[in-house]
Amino acid sequence: MPLLDPKTWQSRTLAGGEYAVTEPATGETLATVTLAAAEDVATAARDARAAQTEWAKAPHFVRAAVLRRAGDLFAAHADELRDWIVRESGSIPGKADFELHVAAQECYEAAALASRPSGQILPSEAPRLSYTRRVPVGVVGVISPFNAPLILSIRSVAPALALGNAVVLKPDPRTAVCGGLVLAAVFAEAGLPEGLLHVLPGGPEAGQALVADPNVPVISFTGSTAAGRAVGEAAGRLLKRAHLELGGNSALIVLEDADIDAVISTAAWGSFFHQGQICMTTGRHLVHASLYEEYVERLAAKADSLAVGDPHREQVHLGPIIDSAQLAKIQGLVESSTARGAKLAAGGTHERLFYRPTVLAGVDDATPAYAEEVFGPVAPVRSFADADEAAALAAAGPYGLSLGIVTRDTARGLDLAERIPTGIAHINDQTVNDEAVAPFGGIAASGTGARFGGEANLEAFTDVRWTTVRGDVAPYPF
Repeated sequence: MPLLDPKTWQSRTLAGGEYAVTEPATGETLATVTLAAAEDVATAARDARAAQTEWAKAPHFVRAAVLRRAGDLFAAHADELRDWIVRESGSIPGKADFELHVAAQECYEAAALASRPSGQILPSEAPRLSYTRRVPVGVVGVISPFNAPLILSIRSVAPALALGNAVVLKPDPRTAVCGGLVLAAVFAEAGLPEGLLHVLPGGPEAGQALVADPNVPVISFTGSTAAGRAVGEAAGRLLKRAHLELGGNSALIVLEDADIDAVISTAAWGSFFHQGQICMTTGRHLVHASLYEEYVERLAAKADSLAVGDPHREQVHLGPIIDSAQLAKIQGLVESSTARGAKLAAGGTHERLFYRPTVLAGVDDATPAYAEEVFGPVAPVRSFADADEAAALAAAGPYGLSLGIVTRDTARGLDLAERIPTGIAHINDQTVNDEAVAPFGGIAASGTGARFGGEANLEAFTDVRWTTVRGDVAPYPF
């Protein structure tokens, strides 16, 4: 039987009005969902808080079992869920399969968190037992975006639930199904008690209400840097923890000893995977001057060879941009870049929402598509003279998410990476990587540091409580 039933996938009546979820490749309406208003967020947060107390008391093996079953369900219903990811988010099937794999792994890793040792025995000056213990924060608010909707929801939802919390999830309405309602269906089938996971598709009003709600002490936000600043500011005023995973403009450095035959595929994947709509996308290609001309020529040839089209009905390398507003932003950055002197080596054109993979040469600090996060399939290429200049160029700008360095001398690559502040670094790989076991996050304008994977999840979704126990009542001098 199908996991998703449009007649029952929203059990709560919401007040935000109906929303047509469309397929970017065709404009076809895939589903009609009801959006959440601010009052819906308040009701869900209150209900989640009431349900969380018993869930926190549940034995660790009970919580772990739910998470393991959820992981199994992502695999068991892969065919059904793959179609939703492909059609709703414009993903190619391979990217959808990757999301499903990571979603399952996130659940399995979260299941292991439930039995993780949760505290320490401390020395004490008094005759008493003194210890720390990690306790659930209560209700975690999760706000997730459209670009990798399943991964970017489950990576917060799964560990938060495993550690004894309830969750209110607000997915982007453009991917309300594969970024939200899929999770509700999976966890319901896995046996998660009612009231612990509330999925509320909605816009900015719902997100603002979630951040402000007094029953939600922790916010896990993934999205643009501009929106993340607003979330962080609002949470700060309310003395809430906000874990922010934001934008990036990540650099791929190609040193003079790089294997040019191998690097072009790596470079193309870094910039063009999922139409460049990934926070870790390679937004700046920094290439040694001795390789620059050949690199531009070969990357442009690779871009021209890639098929762009409907990933549900054709075998393609790139699908559609998520919507017309995002496409207009991409096109505007490319056009303003060429107007400032950048050379269009490949691409720069589109048909409907299908934007051709684009290579820009001759870029500098003033080139908009080089200086800003494009969030589209655009690869600006710039030359450097030596490692010092490469390090300076890669470290410039407000972001600090991911870094790739290609060289035959791995020790040299590691040394160069140490000079460039980022949350993630890969030697002999491009910038787009993700694993459920690895910490993930950026610094500076890219976010508030690693918050996924193992210890990072413990820090994100629990509080540390200090407890002491004495055999007799403590005496005092008055």
